[in-house]
Amino acid sequence: MKTSNLARATVAALLGVAVASLPARAEIKNYEFQLTQPTVQVGADRIVTVRLVDKTTGKPVPDAVIFATRLDMAPDGMQEMVTKVTPMPGTEPGTYRFKATFSMAGRWQLSLGAKVQGETGTVDNKLVVTAGK
Repeated sequence: MKTSNLARATVAALLGVAVASLPARAEIKNYEFQLTQPTVQVGADRIVTVRLVDKTTGKPVPDAVIFATRLDMAPDGMQEMVTKVTPMPGTEPGTYRFKATFSMAGRWQLSLGAKVQGETGTVDNKLVVTAGK
């Protein structure tokens, strides 16, 4: 009987060590987009670059799948003032670039929705870009 209890305790201890050594998964709320430049010039074909960051480590997150983009003037009360957003290749891992026309000066809201590889849930952020003359 004592051998059986010792064997169970050994198996339980080994399982505990195995589970503890698995890499910890971040929660989707630990990811956020950050603007690399909060301002752009008014005009056509302006580039906005964002970085997707794991807030727990501060490291950039490459290879996210961005499936939703919207750029409008909601911060200035003009949600109906929408412009097209075109994805562009990033210049370094964890950066995501978008081309858009900023037709007037003011605050523009860039809304992004993305899936992070290996995580469940969606990263949703709204970033404010200021367009100046």
